[in-house]
Amino acid sequence: MKVIPIKPVPPTPPAPSPAEVTEVEQTLFEVSKKIYPRALTGWFASWRWIMVWFTQMIFYGGAWLQWNGRQAVLFDLASRKFYIFGIVFWPQDFIYLALLLVISALSLFLFTAMAGRLFCGYACPQTVYTQIFLWIERKIEGDRGARMKLDEAGMSFNKFWRKAAKHTAWIALALWTGFTFVGYFTPIQLLGHEVSQLSLGPWESFWVLFYAFATYGNAGWMREQVCKYMCPYARFQSAMFDKDTLTITYDSARGEPRGARNKKADPAQLGLGSCVDCSICVQVCPTGIDIRKGLQYECIACAACVDACDQVMDKMGYEKGLIRYTSERVLAKGLSAVEEKKVLWQRVLRPRTMIYCGILLAIILASAFSLTVRSPLKVDVLRDRGLPRVTETGAVDNVYRLQIMNTEEKPHHFEIAVEGISGVTIVSDPKFEIPSATTKAIPVRVRVPFDHAQRGSNRISFTVRDVDNPNLSVTEKAVFLVPR
Repeated sequence: MKVIPIKPVPPTPPAPSPAEVTEVEQTLFEVSKKIYPRALTGWFASWRWIMVWFTQMIFYGGAWLQWNGRQAVLFDLASRKFYIFGIVFWPQDFIYLALLLVISALSLFLFTAMAGRLFCGYACPQTVYTQIFLWIERKIEGDRGARMKLDEAGMSFNKFWRKAAKHTAWIALALWTGFTFVGYFTPIQLLGHEVSQLSLGPWESFWVLFYAFATYGNAGWMREQVCKYMCPYARFQSAMFDKDTLTITYDSARGEPRGARNKKADPAQLGLGSCVDCSICVQVCPTGIDIRKGLQYECIACAACVDACDQVMDKMGYEKGLIRYTSERVLAKGLSAVEEKKVLWQRVLRPRTMIYCGILLAIILASAFSLTVRSPLKVDVLRDRGLPRVTETGAVDNVYRLQIMNTEEKPHHFEIAVEGISGVTIVSDPKFEIPSATTKAIPVRVRVPFDHAQRGSNRISFTVRDVDNPNLSVTEKAVFLVPR
């Protein structure tokens, strides 16, 4: 019989006393580190600056354009009129705002399905203003290395004046941005006069300061945190991506294994890929990600890493495109550069994108046609709440109020006609004038001989016609009451 030895159980150590317990504090959120994007030049960088100039010329310059003696683009909330060059939109034209939102959404779907986050990388206000604020920062504090040294150094006169100058420039630009934004809702020339006279109203002051604070905080301080944590687009972009969507991608098959080497060295003999592990792609990234780890939701598709990597490849004498715009399907096939371009363009125009294009084009054409044939005359007929009045001659009078809107920026002379009952006439003056872009209530008294209409309600119709242009007319139905 085999005897199995029993190992003694070690004694349980005594519980530590409260004085010996060490509390360990652990945060649930990663502490964000300040990102210092490095300045660079290149093809995509040039396009980003072109979009900065284009968008800001529209934003800052559009508020000062004049049209027919007024501001060309003005959203006059107090008067409930939106002026966009020669078109005046009223609350009744809300359908056009809905169409604009639909067109914007479909455009976003189309661009994302074709080439990922193009809007984020080139036209998003957060990206544009961050680019401008970074340019100011570089001009005052220097490029990446100089800014890092300046922040690490203790307070000195050099650091103080550079920081003060930077924030002064930021605040000035933010205030001008807030002023321009409010200038689209209050005539900007009037707004400028009020600012110069220090007589700005409370609401205008609030919105100028609020928008300035938002610009200063988002573009100067939060920057990539807005894209990573506040923007919802980063979270649902994957629903619009597929294997044929163009995204900024690192070619790991070509780049790995990465490693530093001499320019004259042969990477094949060293067993290395094309990536020299210089981390330039990380240094230029405005959100601080490493694209070599694959596509990440923080990537805003600005293509800064593409420009940076291509410059390194040029210096090393390697082929460009280690980091490039390509699709998951093409990258998996390992095609040559010529074959890749051919396949990419074929897959960009795939059924999904063509459907988006077709729907988008149809809505744009329908909206343009609707604006073209849109009548500048709108009429609403409201019957007076009072009872019908029987005159001394035995006729019956009903009183109406015609709410007539002239949406054009020129006055019109109109004439009212009524029909539907034999002998029906208008007792009040049927002719009147409506000034440009104005709504006017016109009281109208309608008379019918007592024996020409049945007791109770009778159908009639009002026709409002332009005296100078008979083709411009609107007909609305109404009810004429006869006492029983």
